[in-house]
Amino acid sequence: MCLTGVDYFSTLGYQPAIAALAAGVLSPIATLVLAAVTLLGALPVYRQVAKDSPHGEGSIAMLEKLLPWWGGKLLVLVLLGFAATDFMITITLSAADATAHVIENPFAPEWFHGAEVPITLVLVALLGAVFLKGFRDAISIAVVLVGAFLALNAVVLVVSLAEVAANPVVVSDWGTALTSAHGDPIMAVAVALLVFPKLALGLSGFETGVAVMPQIRGAAGDTEAHPAGRIAGARKLLTSAAVTMSVFLIGSATVTTLLIPAEEFQPGGAANGRALAYLAHGLLGEGFGTAYDIVTVLILWFAGASAMAGLLNLVPRYLPRYGMAPRWAAATRPLVLVFTAIAFLITIVFQADVDAQAGAYATGVLVLITSASIAVTLSARQAGRRGAAIGFGVTALVFLTTTVMNVIERPDGVRIAGLFILGILVVSMASRVERSFQLRARSVRFDDRALRYLRDDVQQHHAIRVVPKEPGTGTAAEFAEKLRNERRFNGIPSTAHVIFLQVHLTDSSQFEEDLRVEGEEHDGHRILHVHGGSVPNAIAAVLLSIRDETGIVPDVYFEWSEGNPVSNMLKFLVFGTGEIAPVTREVLRRCEPVRKRRPDVHVG
Repeated sequence: MCLTGVDYFSTLGYQPAIAALAAGVLSPIATLVLAAVTLLGALPVYRQVAKDSPHGEGSIAMLEKLLPWWGGKLLVLVLLGFAATDFMITITLSAADATAHVIENPFAPEWFHGAEVPITLVLVALLGAVFLKGFRDAISIAVVLVGAFLALNAVVLVVSLAEVAANPVVVSDWGTALTSAHGDPIMAVAVALLVFPKLALGLSGFETGVAVMPQIRGAAGDTEAHPAGRIAGARKLLTSAAVTMSVFLIGSATVTTLLIPAEEFQPGGAANGRALAYLAHGLLGEGFGTAYDIVTVLILWFAGASAMAGLLNLVPRYLPRYGMAPRWAAATRPLVLVFTAIAFLITIVFQADVDAQAGAYATGVLVLITSASIAVTLSARQAGRRGAAIGFGVTALVFLTTTVMNVIERPDGVRIAGLFILGILVVSMASRVERSFQLRARSVRFDDRALRYLRDDVQQHHAIRVVPKEPGTGTAAEFAEKLRNERRFNGIPSTAHVIFLQVHLTDSSQFEEDLRVEGEEHDGHRILHVHGGSVPNAIAAVLLSIRDETGIVPDVYFEWSEGNPVSNMLKFLVFGTGEIAPVTREVLRRCEPVRKRRPDVHVG
């Protein structure tokens, strides 16, 4: 829970101030709405995500499975853009708020004022340096930081509530201001619902909560397919975090609204981005306030570490597997440098302003929760759980509406996400084209019958001749005609044995795959069947595996394909078909530089 909490609970460092700035005297009521949406909407959704995706993949992986082929891949890329927005803004916003706590501390040097951007850049650079060196013992650090942070916040809240009890006039003044500003209670609630999107930062920890599921021990009877104990543990984690955060959010919104003058929340005010720290200094003295600032700076900085870990987990999980990232994208250090550079750019663009980045942060958070709501709705519908599908559908509609309202009012978030999405799509497609001639197979396994066919040809003929054939009706006449054509146009001797190879096309959008080759005999013809997402890449992988398995370099025989070469290349890139012969040869040439070890490609 604490590993999740460095992202989730750390928002207490700035959330009360943002709520007060966005909702004014309505901040406590708007925060009650946030708590209700948290406990009645987001929590049930992610408890279901924990059940449907118990290995830490999260809602994005659920949508990937529910929406296969290119549609699913493109949706994942778009969601990764919003996830990148969420995590990157977590890094930059948290560092900026840590800077605010440093600068506003009474013991800070005078020259710190006006140096927000350089200080924030230093904090981001230190974060990158930690990951370049290695990120160990994160859970132990998280427990210490979250424990200390929540304890200090609890002290501030208790003392602040005692101050309110000792001066009840602040409550009556707040009631008067609320009535004069918004009239009757129903109108106040309606306005609170309208400002709710601005408070969505308080929902930031749920995706992280399911991402840490592999760290949960689970029960003795858990299996990889059915980890019931791990799911139960994750649900306890999510519920504990949500309830704890809701209590702190409601309490902090209440005391900060009642005890802090409204002008102090404005940009440049002493409570801007640090409302609870303002109370810590004012009610408990500069010593306690400084201790609060130190712990807050540390947890905000470590929240950036949590976000960096999330990025390093997401990108290698999807993009390299899709063939949509260079090979170095699976390595930690190059990615850390890329993400750190992007964080530098965002910090400079937003001038390390917490309020300016809040909209982008809320957009990323809301889009991820909306996608999770849609994922569990579709999952429940597929499982035939009509009542659950309706309930999750209503929740998805609420979050979708909230997301749209947030985007309309604060478009910065969708603009930043749009830049991330555009960058991911451009780099992904360019990488996919550049890597299109690689072997996509992680492994190739032959069944017993397929191995017997290969070994028979080696023992009897000291050669292996492979004829690829498109899957068709599978009649004896069809195979006989194909064999006659190859003997005629490719000069295969009439006495030479051949083995047919049929590639059954699967999801062409999938890049990496494990191939299984199965043998079959049909009317005297020996056939190898394999399922793959790209015909030429699968053929090349099978040919190289035949060589490695038997020690004989095979020959493969093709007919020229009909059609325009450009359209055939596009068919290959998108659908895995097209002009098979030259692409197969190019894949073999790139994978095997030694000419005598490379299977020969014959085309007639």
